[in-house]
Amino acid sequence: MQKLTGSLARMLAVLMLGLAALPVAAQQGLFAPAVIVNDKVITGYEVQQRQRMMEVFNIPGASERAALDLLIDDRLRVQAAEAAGIRPAPEEVRDGMAEFASRAELSLDAFIKVLAANGVAEETYRDFVLAGLSWRLLVQQRFVGRASVSEAEIDRAMSGTGGGSNVRVLLSEIIMPAPAQRQAEVQERARRISQLTSTSAFSAEARRYSATATRGNGGRLPWRDLSELPPVLQPLVLALKPGEVTDPLPIPGAIALFQLRDIEETGYAAPEIAAVEYAAYYMPGGRSKETLAAARVLARKVDRCDDLYGVAKGQPAEVLERGTLPPSDIPTDIAFELSKLDPGEVSTALTRANGQTLVFLMLCGRTVKAGEGDGAADREQISTGLRNRRLEAMAEGYLAQLRADARIIER
Repeated sequence: MQKLTGSLARMLAVLMLGLAALPVAAQQGLFAPAVIVNDKVITGYEVQQRQRMMEVFNIPGASERAALDLLIDDRLRVQAAEAAGIRPAPEEVRDGMAEFASRAELSLDAFIKVLAANGVAEETYRDFVLAGLSWRLLVQQRFVGRASVSEAEIDRAMSGTGGGSNVRVLLSEIIMPAPAQRQAEVQERARRISQLTSTSAFSAEARRYSATATRGNGGRLPWRDLSELPPVLQPLVLALKPGEVTDPLPIPGAIALFQLRDIEETGYAAPEIAAVEYAAYYMPGGRSKETLAAARVLARKVDRCDDLYGVAKGQPAEVLERGTLPPSDIPTDIAFELSKLDPGEVSTALTRANGQTLVFLMLCGRTVKAGEGDGAADREQISTGLRNRRLEAMAEGYLAQLRADARIIER
């Protein structure tokens, strides 16, 4: 019999050590399918291992549910990469494992020993790195040609480097309609959700209760600069630790909650917005099926704010509101929805008149503050930052599409 390789021997040692105290029935159940993702199995052992690795890495919300959700995403990432002909070589994966270990100022062998001492098999770590590497290669292959940054965009970013923020955040959102007759019920539900610290639990609540377009994605938003958020929301988000949720925020006809998933400092300051131009077309019927259907039809017909004048022609003047305001003067709920949009894009998440009127909200454009100083910002650094954020947003959207299209069967 051939001798086991060092890595396989260590993995089996960790595995056998964990199984020694388990009854035979429990051992069999541990390797039974926990979920099937497009005919690929995730076992209970893998879920247990991922949860333990999350705990060792001090990842917030290291629950069994969160581990399972991350494993599902990893299966989808690897499957999509393989379908595109991407299969990282063993030495590439090994290099990725070493690079990750170096962040803890450890050699790969030392890092693997630390993981093993804490009950995490080398194979679990290898699969984690393989999924991340496969996904990065796929995103580069699929989207890099569509993530180019124009000189005008760099100029706009540079003009704001004097007063913008170099912090960006990863948020999830829940916006729950709160009509007068159900306000107490929704307030109590919001209070309960605000106590959550698990990202998967928050996403489950978003899928069930949120009225925003991100509902199907568990309320998850892509990375965004702190300066893009409404001024009233920025200090609330900065006060959170990853996994924590804001207190319920009352907005007209609804209650909003935001969970911080991650936060980081970037290499450059995002442009500070001087003013935002937007249009709000008010549609009777609130969030009824008929009104939402009419809003979807309208969204396909209009490309810019000027088009709404033709839509509102012959109606009372108050059905269409258009203005250009500093971010601090825009109502918080409208400002937050606008922060998600590019010019010409639309949101239908908000209502007015106690839920009886739907707000068809369109972003017309943004004006950045004129820069101060000598303008010596590094154009290449800014270009790289803008391109990376665009790639991340595309990758988040693609992963959400893969989830929606996948056959996921939980046991």
